[in-house]
Amino acid sequence: MFCLHVCMHACVYVYHVHTGAFGGQKRISASLELELQMAMGHKVLETEPGSSALATAVISYDYLTSLRSVPYGSEEYLQRRSQIHDLFLSFDDTPLGAASLAQVHKAVLHDGRTVAVKVQHPKVQAQSSKDILLMEVLVLAVKQLFPDFEFMWLVDEAKKNLPLELDFLNEGRNAEKVAHMLKHFDFLKVPQIHWELSTKRVLLMEFVEGGQVNDRDYMEKNQIDVNEISCHLSKMYSEMIFVNGFVHCDPHPGNVLVRKRPDTGKAEIVLLDHGLYQVLTEEFRLDYCHLWQSLIWTDMERVKLYSQRLGAAELYPLFACMLTARSWDSVKRGIGQAPVTATEDSEIRNNAASYLPEINKLLNHVPRQMLLILKTNELLRSIETTLGTRSSASSFLNMSRCCVRALAKHRKRDACSFFRRTQISFSEAFSLWQISLHELLLRVKGLRLACWVSALLGWLTQAPR
Repeated sequence: MFCLHVCMHACVYVYHVHTGAFGGQKRISASLELELQMAMGHKVLETEPGSSALATAVISYDYLTSLRSVPYGSEEYLQRRSQIHDLFLSFDDTPLGAASLAQVHKAVLHDGRTVAVKVQHPKVQAQSSKDILLMEVLVLAVKQLFPDFEFMWLVDEAKKNLPLELDFLNEGRNAEKVAHMLKHFDFLKVPQIHWELSTKRVLLMEFVEGGQVNDRDYMEKNQIDVNEISCHLSKMYSEMIFVNGFVHCDPHPGNVLVRKRPDTGKAEIVLLDHGLYQVLTEEFRLDYCHLWQSLIWTDMERVKLYSQRLGAAELYPLFACMLTARSWDSVKRGIGQAPVTATEDSEIRNNAASYLPEINKLLNHVPRQMLLILKTNELLRSIETTLGTRSSASSFLNMSRCCVRALAKHRKRDACSFFRRTQISFSEAFSLWQISLHELLLRVKGLRLACWVSALLGWLTQAPR
């Protein structure tokens, strides 16, 4: 048996230890308020055109940094705090939540709009380079003690991703890009960015309330169907990974909220925290499409072929198990044939430690793009487990549809004649029809089973005692 669980523990980034977005409550410090003012003071240099609205908020960097030792609650502190109200009608001192890089506050602009203000913690920028250096030293020390374990990829990923996460303007651009990319999903809400009040260290966005995606009590109270939410989440991420190759890679419950839309009453997913995205190359994305198609349809020759194309070499069985979080026996039988059982899951976790050397070797050979995809897969699987929807076939069906569409789009683009493009379109339509038919049969089967169970229970309750 093999295990993705241990693989993901190895993949946790030292620089990105979240406390759960918007989870930890604490009072805003004087230095943080000064950081907000200071960041706003650099607005003219850092934002897009249209930033002249903040001209009155420009404050000297040197002047503000000299006041970091001002005691909280003192008269001088209150004077500095009043500068925030040049920008906001009200600003809640108590953050909605805090994580390792920033914390978020609720505020109201002078025009009445309610906004969420994401403020980067003071000194994070300066400290990050020291943290990466420390990580590199520790990884080299581990390599000296255990030559077979190579974790330098952790350092490489930290060097690449942390600067992007610390640039809140980059986060805003990611939010707008994914909102446009998935605009055909009416169940998805990405908060609007207020560019005129945002900088590299302060991000202002539309304030949207909701419950965390793993909060079953919230969903039950608000009459939100957990199966519908799980299906929507699967559609959204399948589209990102297989069709667009632009993937939000931090879908932990604090970054994925659910709510009823105020206008229609339909269930809606709110996607937050757009700092960490993975851009997939076309070659990687298409190979990954082929691999998942092969896993879903139990074509083991192609599972081997495309696993090896993605760097798994002779470890392709382990790679398949890591992707699916299933045992090799289940992969060979067909991951869609039967849902994961508690026994299988427990067996995988209990036997995982013996495969650590192989997992380490595999992580060093797969493309770097795969690391964040593995992390994302594990976070999504954790949400499904919490919601009790992991046994549903909807995830595999949504992935199949996206793989078919992505591969057909690629083939049509390379086709040299109208006839060939038409042929590919018909093949695509037929494959999508097959998937829909399979989905319908599963639903009918489920309804029949439900009817049988209901009839049996009715008979048992009416039977003479």
